[in-house]
Amino acid sequence: MKILVANIGSTSLKWRLFDFANGGERLLHKGGFERVADYPKAIEDCLAQLRDAGALAGESDLAAVGFKTVIAKGVTGCVFLDERVLAAMEAYNGIAPAHNPPYVTGIRLFRERLPRVPLVGLFETAFYQFAPEAMMRYAVPPSWHEIGVRRWGFHGASHKYIAERSAELLGRPDVAERVRRLYVERGRTPVNDPPLRVISCHLGGSSSVSGIRNGIAIGNSLGMSPQSGLPHNNRVGDLDAEAIPYAVRTLGITLEEAQRQLSKEAGLKGLSGVSNDIRDILEAARQGNANAQLALDVFVASARHWIGAYLFEMGGADAIVFTAGIGENQSEIRAAICAGLQGLGIELDAALNEATRRTEAFISSAASRIKLMVIPTNEELVVARETKRLLETTKN
Repeated sequence: MKILVANIGSTSLKWRLFDFANGGERLLHKGGFERVADYPKAIEDCLAQLRDAGALAGESDLAAVGFKTVIAKGVTGCVFLDERVLAAMEAYNGIAPAHNPPYVTGIRLFRERLPRVPLVGLFETAFYQFAPEAMMRYAVPPSWHEIGVRRWGFHGASHKYIAERSAELLGRPDVAERVRRLYVERGRTPVNDPPLRVISCHLGGSSSVSGIRNGIAIGNSLGMSPQSGLPHNNRVGDLDAEAIPYAVRTLGITLEEAQRQLSKEAGLKGLSGVSNDIRDILEAARQGNANAQLALDVFVASARHWIGAYLFEMGGADAIVFTAGIGENQSEIRAAICAGLQGLGIELDAALNEATRRTEAFISSAASRIKLMVIPTNEELVVARETKRLLETTKN
């Protein structure tokens, strides 16, 4: 069974092709295009590359195309992408303006090009459907909640991968199996005592922190939209509800302009005045740029805030995992997040931390009661696995 996972951006197309033949799972091919101006041509070129590489004999080799979809009104989980689901995604274009519109357009173009191949979406919100209600509600009037004003949580594929892989590395195959079957059995797979408590830190261009108990997310720092939580590369993160109407009145700007600034000119870019790339900001801070250092300090403080929240909510943690572009590669950020926490049982091994880039590793000291880990995420593999399970379930 060959499954193509397509990652769609407004001007980009990236893909990975997985083969699940004979009970295994193998990455056959990966690639991508940036600055895409002609999406139908990009899809055609993608298929041509797969054929030229010998990864596909033809389109009939594809069991499905999977997509890491973000959010849809009234829809979550792993589902076939029919017009009903695409309309539900369009209904939430305003909540995920950088994600939903290009995804809906791209999915329709894939359907035109591959009309006989099933298209499947694994929604980023799926991993939080079993979280306690108290962790996902805002204190808004009931009418607001009824139209979807609540915490949804995102980066679900990444945090699900971390939940499963960390359980394996920590010697808890029972929890790993629960994560694997999470959406099939609706979180009912039993686990052995004691509980496994993991705090997953997806730190990158877009960042979030999740608390995970026995393989099930209890919450996520991202709320109703991908604008919230930690400061992102150029998106604001958490912001007081009164800030937008105040800025609109005081600056004499429109609501639309306020939204544009908060999604394009805020976050690490807005704080640093340097860049939306953490590498540029780190370099500027080393050279004495005070605004760059402030951006790093705000980012670290926010990460520590959310880690602390889940540490308290779960009554402790067995492991804190760093993943995604910043989490996997920036030892300085990891060190800053963990600084001074020895009293809580959190202690880095400085040498291990400094040496770890884009590889699985334990980076905690021997004295640390809480394991500190780096695990490169693999969202595309999670999408492919869940697409495969959906196909098998519906076939039976």
